[in-house]
Amino acid sequence: MSSDAVAARKGRLKQRYDNEFRLVAGCVPYRANKKDDELGNPCSSLGVGDDHTAEVEVLMISTPNRTDMVFPKGGWEDDEDVYQAASREAMEEAGVKGIINRAALGHWVFKSKSSQNSTSLSGACKGYIFAMEVTEELETWPEQDTHNRRWVSPAEAYQLCRYEWMREALTALLERLSVLEPVAAATAAATPPELTDQQAGMYMMLQASSDGAVALC
Repeated sequence: MSSDAVAARKGRLKQRYDNEFRLVAGCVPYRANKKDDELGNPCSSLGVGDDHTAEVEVLMISTPNRTDMVFPKGGWEDDEDVYQAASREAMEEAGVKGIINRAALGHWVFKSKSSQNSTSLSGACKGYIFAMEVTEELETWPEQDTHNRRWVSPAEAYQLCRYEWMREALTALLERLSVLEPVAAATAAATPPELTDQQAGMYMMLQASSDGAVALC
């Protein structure tokens, strides 16, 4: 492990927008703890469809006064591409660096915290989420005072995810790694929290105006 004396970016002077949508980038950080098979052969890479096995874990972060957890994400700024933005947010919020897969897990439209009480699209975010294979964990990171990190199994992650779009991104990752089947039961068992009447109204309003999956931020 190493440490970086890098400060988190603040403010929205460089924030990118797509019409009324604030653009957001994030990732699902993961690692594979590889095992030997019954013959004692080294495990091959994930997703090859052979008899080798690997235990996949994903990294989630906490936020103050909440028991559920999230994946790192934040504003995409005008001096970086979307992959750099996702990598920066992972470093700032979770203290990890890694390899970003440039094929997005998907994009979602959701309301920001500051605009959840509004009935208009103003303040909505469009988020692009990527898979990140973690290669380095920092001992200290810019937002560790507000974000603790925790490695969890996919089954536990389904239970901890704050919003449904996070479960959808996790499912897309597991499908890509060809390890979805062992956690299928956990996916079915993970029941998202019920939306309030007000949140349900915002969910439907955004769903009708978006070409991607929708959830609340």
